[in-house]
Amino acid sequence: MKKGKIVDALKEGRILVSDGAWGTFLQKKGLKPGECPELWCVERPDDVFDVARSYIEAGADMIETNSFGGTRYKLMHYGLGERVTELNEAAAAISRRAAGDSAWVIASMGPTGKMLIMGDVTEEELYDAFREQAVALERGGADAICIETMSALDEASLAVRAVKEHTKCEIICTFTFELGVHDTFHTMMGVTPPQAAVECLAAGADIIGTNCGNGISRMIRIVKEMRSAAPEAPILVHANAGLPVNVDGRDTFPETPEYMAAQVEELAAAGANIIGGCCGTSPAHIAAMKAVLK
Repeated sequence: MKKGKIVDALKEGRILVSDGAWGTFLQKKGLKPGECPELWCVERPDDVFDVARSYIEAGADMIETNSFGGTRYKLMHYGLGERVTELNEAAAAISRRAAGDSAWVIASMGPTGKMLIMGDVTEEELYDAFREQAVALERGGADAICIETMSALDEASLAVRAVKEHTKCEIICTFTFELGVHDTFHTMMGVTPPQAAVECLAAGADIIGTNCGNGISRMIRIVKEMRSAAPEAPILVHANAGLPVNVDGRDTFPETPEYMAAQVEELAAAGANIIGGCCGTSPAHIAAMKAVLK
């Protein structure tokens, strides 16, 4: 494709803009609790396409796919474990159509919900699940695979290896961190931002980063910690629109497009090379951040 690789664009000094939330966007379109989001790629493809197109129109340089829970283990919860290839190919094809030749498709690959430390699954089984999904996403048109919302180093490393060894896609790997009682960031499995950065790069990731769990201001500190451990690596940030607040029984995210956009310059100065949104963010958030970076 004419646009080349993401990492090459970053080497030119560009700060790229990614997309925003998919799950909360689909919920607004009618996705019900307990319903499989990935099934919408074949049953309601126009609604999924509208999400992707909305972010492209907002100015995103790259968009994800409706495939976060697309591994065999996640799809098995809905009785769809044998439709991994079909659903992931469809997810990537929808975003590819929306992105055209001008934007990258960074296909979403989330955790399986299985834990090696608990003996839920073997390394071979985890690796094979990620391989199966990654191959389907590449076939559907993905330029990169975004392994996201990770908390365990072993699972993330297996996912990176599976993508690297079975596709030609660029590899992004992001972790979700929480602020602990001792004012330190770590994942639910105890992984710190520097540890995540070093291990992901060692496994073969092209781009590292963080997503979800925090609003944009906290992400600044996380990026600084990752940058200290990986001075040259590209870093992606997908921040929530703040921490959720329950209003009348529904979770809402308080950070406005204007608020998030006001933090973008400091986030870039901290070392972020790609900036986008996660839960609660919308095309309006992405457009506001894009305007700042222009």
